[in-house]
Amino acid sequence: MLNVAVLLSLSPLLALAQDGVITGPTSSVEAAGYSCDPSTCRLPDCHCASTDPPGGLDPSETPMFIVFTADDAIQSYTLNSVNQFLAYRQNPNGCQPKMTYYTSLNYTNYTLVTDWYVAGNEIADHTMTHQGDPSLDEINGNLIALNALAGIPLASIKGFRAPYLNYSGDTLKKLAAAGFTYDSSSSAAIPVTDENSDAFWPYTLDNGMANNCLRVEGTCKGEPKLPGFWEAPMYAFFDERGVAGPHLMDPWLNPANGAAAVNDTATFEYMKATFTAHYEGKRQPIGLYTHPIHLATDYPGVSSPTSTIRMINAFLDWAQEQQNVWIVSTEQLLAWVRNPTPVGQLDNFDALRCSTPDVQENICNGMPERERGLLAHCPFPEFPFFTCYGCPETTPTPQNPNPKQVVLDGQQARFRLPGNCSTPFWDPINGKCICSSSTCAFEDNSRPIGPNGANLTGGGTGGSLTRTVGVLGTSRSIFRLMGRIRRGRGGRGCGRHWRWVWLGRLLERWGCL
Repeated sequence: MLNVAVLLSLSPLLALAQDGVITGPTSSVEAAGYSCDPSTCRLPDCHCASTDPPGGLDPSETPMFIVFTADDAIQSYTLNSVNQFLAYRQNPNGCQPKMTYYTSLNYTNYTLVTDWYVAGNEIADHTMTHQGDPSLDEINGNLIALNALAGIPLASIKGFRAPYLNYSGDTLKKLAAAGFTYDSSSSAAIPVTDENSDAFWPYTLDNGMANNCLRVEGTCKGEPKLPGFWEAPMYAFFDERGVAGPHLMDPWLNPANGAAAVNDTATFEYMKATFTAHYEGKRQPIGLYTHPIHLATDYPGVSSPTSTIRMINAFLDWAQEQQNVWIVSTEQLLAWVRNPTPVGQLDNFDALRCSTPDVQENICNGMPERERGLLAHCPFPEFPFFTCYGCPETTPTPQNPNPKQVVLDGQQARFRLPGNCSTPFWDPINGKCICSSSTCAFEDNSRPIGPNGANLTGGGTGGSLTRTVGVLGTSRSIFRLMGRIRRGRGGRGCGRHWRWVWLGRLLERWGCL
């Protein structure tokens, strides 16, 4: 268990998290100089920057996506922070929403990365040590360490977000050369109601960048040309000042309407207004781009932001009452953009479905109910962590992201994830894949969502704000709730999702129960 002194030493994370602020437009038609021929740039591997829905769909046939992301280290308190917004919720098909975690490695607990990935979320690259305009070692070292110590398949780490949103044209070239699918570091900072809005659906860089053209040298006006590499813009909210009042990452941290202090009611109103403009317009996605440490309820020495947590849950509750609203990861959004599917056919859209690996053996695989007593504890003084894949001799660095493994007397080295086995089916202690074509079973937890015109709203939302904050802010209450779920008396949306088991094991692992 981490003591308070160690947790307090993590205070640099609070400073690192204070990025992503914009104060006005970051691009213009003139600065972009963008040109793309949609007759030759065609899906699934090429897409022009456009405010119109992909595939020529009418907005009424287009899902409204809320992209939920988190940045920086993965720790118990950051995952608890995310869960207080997503764990109760369902998308229209009954699946718990997934999200993207742009992961940096300082202070990260690798076993929680594994757990989060096996639970169905996207793990993406945020550099090893949180460096803006990063070197190739920072980018690739993150890939190597996440693969070696968290068991994330290299092919599954598709996305990147630059720390401080500080990137260059060279950064994008490095990402494309390293085999990434997309970047999500640029901002869309002109409202969708403006005829020159830069709120483009995700697009490929076959014809260069079309966002951040006033901020990033070496981009736009046709550069950089990176065929098949995607940009997923980050969509700003706007307060009463319109284009002069954008709010991008952690919008609830910044005062609305030019005021001197934050007002959660004012934030709630402009978030609803911006969502409505997207929803009633061309259905461009909107995003909740978070540094979850700011919303943590269990970070020592930091007051719980109860009012802000209630406000965000109230916004998500309200949004999910609208038709055809889905909370998704960046990976899921791109899967839909590459294959635009009308709302009436989403029942068969694989990327939005949910499944649970059917594993009966007790192996160290990211499913906490299966790996009790099997984790390796790596007691580094700056920050100890757990992993299924064996402790390194030294802390990973950009220059040495995969140090030699420590092997204690009488034990053998653990086996790293091979390229031909899925993480939940790999036994790193015995070095075997328990999965074959006949045993790789997944239980489908999706539900039919009905024909077009059916009531396609989400369910199992946050409920009363008092209940949401009170239950999720108290670890013992979570555990009691899990007991109810196991006995078949869970609340709306709980179902058989084993992530509740994961959450209890997580709290137990850190000595909270």
